[in-house]
Amino acid sequence: MFKTIKNAFKTPDVRKRILYTLLLIVIFRLGCYITVPGVNSIVLNEAMGTNTGVAGLIDIISGGAFSRFSVFAMSISPYITASIVIQLLAMIIPSLERLTKEGGEQGRQKINRYTKILTLVLALIEAIGVFVSYKASGIFINTQFSTAALVVISLVAGTSILMWLGDEITNKGIGNGISMIIFIGIISGLPSFARTLWNLMVTSSGFSTTGLLMAIGIAIGAIILIAGVVFIQQAERRVPVQYSKKVVGRKMVGAQSTHIPLKLAMAGVMPIIFASSFLTFPAMIIQIFAKDISTLSGFWAGVYKFSIATSSSTVGIGYTIANALIYLILIMAFTFFYTYATFNPAEVSNNIKQNGGFIPGIRAGKPTTDYLTSIITKLTWFGGFFLAVIAILPMLLRFTGLNIAFGGTSILIVVGVALETVQQLESQLVMRHYKGFLE
Repeated sequence: MFKTIKNAFKTPDVRKRILYTLLLIVIFRLGCYITVPGVNSIVLNEAMGTNTGVAGLIDIISGGAFSRFSVFAMSISPYITASIVIQLLAMIIPSLERLTKEGGEQGRQKINRYTKILTLVLALIEAIGVFVSYKASGIFINTQFSTAALVVISLVAGTSILMWLGDEITNKGIGNGISMIIFIGIISGLPSFARTLWNLMVTSSGFSTTGLLMAIGIAIGAIILIAGVVFIQQAERRVPVQYSKKVVGRKMVGAQSTHIPLKLAMAGVMPIIFASSFLTFPAMIIQIFAKDISTLSGFWAGVYKFSIATSSSTVGIGYTIANALIYLILIMAFTFFYTYATFNPAEVSNNIKQNGGFIPGIRAGKPTTDYLTSIITKLTWFGGFFLAVIAILPMLLRFTGLNIAFGGTSILIVVGVALETVQQLESQLVMRHYKGFLE
């Protein structure tokens, strides 16, 4: 990895992409410290000091922007929610499905435009809800219409800027922009987490053996999780493909042997991000429109506790287990959805056949499609289930009261995004290498 980064800085084009990405990350982090106009900073520190549940979850994703009530307080969550809605609608609306599968670059641009429009609508609703939820806490200078409009516009503008930053990173930088923003938001909390571990080991009464053992246990658990994620992300099934002799121009090209690399986690970390956002969405809506969460009772209190069980240890074991099961199912569902959205067995089979290739022991055409589908299904079941278990295991254990973001999910996102970024760096270097060779 370090060798790849070193080589990347030696390549001018890739170095520009890296520096541009770093510049946008700096802009994102600076924006996390720009408080929305009309906020009383003194009251804000008291009101936001104990964020729990979905508020704490948003604060972790946004890199502390929510607790500071900055212009990036809502983070990129409206965009993620809009992406989920558009992609689910594409499964039931024929016109959107055609744009997704057959629209090519123009179709992708239209889908992206629809997603951004829906993002602005959701951001407007969420911003209004945030103002309504917190106006009674006294963090705003006043609750007049002008102040409300200023706060709402600032929050919506912040989400729009994050969308632009994400697009710029994806198109002109390195890595997936949305994943990178979430990645930076999570790792920005590492110094605070390290300080918490230190406080466990060194208390006001002196050195704590129990705290040391707990810190060592957390570190070992994190290392095991990271190793597991790296193994799953890098593991692949290589399907052999044999190409027969054929005439190219005036030459006879000999038979060639190659393979199709099929990864265990072909969908990457996006199913984890989408499942987390989808699961916490009900709590977000309830918190926006409920005047006081503590007064909730009956059905809506149950829905809220169930929804925040991913990030809160204050709910009962029943809510935690139910949340974990639904979380597992959502991760599996999004994993299958993204896998088949990025890898079409029928299309791959047709390309192999057109180029005179075949999988040894498998007839060309439909048998090849069925064979690839069978392999992809088995790999996705195993890889998706393994990642889902890693995501929910720390949530079920509840062995510590430390604020460690999503637990296993945060590690999945951080490690997954890091691996994807390094792989994209490698592909950029290979592309530049062959381009220079051909010139």
